[in-house]
Amino acid sequence: MIMMMNNEKAYIQADDLVKVFRLGNVEVQALRGLSMRVSKGEMIAIVGASGSGKTTLLNILGGITRATAGNTVVAGYDVTNASPTQLVALRREIVGHIFQELNLLSTLTAYENVELPMLAAKKDGSTRKRRVEELLNIVGLADRMHHKPDELSGGERQRVAIAAAIANDPMVLLCDEPTGDLDTETGAIIVEYLHKVNKEFGKTVIMVTHDPSIARQCDRIFRIRDGQIISVQAPTSDQEMGAGSRVDVVRERLEEIKKEIKRLDEEAQSGQIDLGIFAAQRTRLADKKKLFEEEMHRLGL
Repeated sequence: MIMMMNNEKAYIQADDLVKVFRLGNVEVQALRGLSMRVSKGEMIAIVGASGSGKTTLLNILGGITRATAGNTVVAGYDVTNASPTQLVALRREIVGHIFQELNLLSTLTAYENVELPMLAAKKDGSTRKRRVEELLNIVGLADRMHHKPDELSGGERQRVAIAAAIANDPMVLLCDEPTGDLDTETGAIIVEYLHKVNKEFGKTVIMVTHDPSIARQCDRIFRIRDGQIISVQAPTSDQEMGAGSRVDVVRERLEEIKKEIKRLDEEAQSGQIDLGIFAAQRTRLADKKKLFEEEMHRLGL
């Protein structure tokens, strides 16, 4: 059982979080005394440049990574002092996590991917069947439940990931760039489903995004820079976000993907990566590059 905090000040709170990664003899400080408060039922956007600490923050809130220093409480549960067993329970029962790479198992169908978290939680067969069918119907994939991820579109895979993330009815949903690799129209559909999870099901949603138009659909926008929250604003008052555009987002993501491809090619040429892994990652990145090039063309660039 996860330790419950008696003196709950906020539904989600982080106090003075520090996270230091060691890369050989080099220390990289991803978070530098970050603090934040989120109320129950809010839908929050976290925005900032690549490398500013957004994903690290989500991973600490979700019990995937431990902070080097500081305290974290999620839905009233003490994450800071939780044991490894309690952190597993946190990820299984309290927090649902939608990863940027989705983490769907390619050998399983949509039905089986959504069922998997409930198997881990030892739910009985009839409960699992009823819940999976209900969730896939909610995300509009009842007729695709027996298809595997490579038989689904990007948007459909993302909807499967949403269904899997809320399969065990978590209190909090953490989303890492849930629309980052989707075109504008498909991204809007995904955000619509996240709003449904937030408003109709009462889940607290924290979403990392590069896209200003998506951030402005949230209740509040937390801006992170160099591992610290530098501002918290309502969408209508965030002038810096208003200056952004879909064109800027797509251009930035395309440049990031090109850099990833270049780095991957260099690793392959120097023998630092297994060729099988290289081929799979190179294909994935090429598909992403094509998608964003098509989006740039659609935007008239």
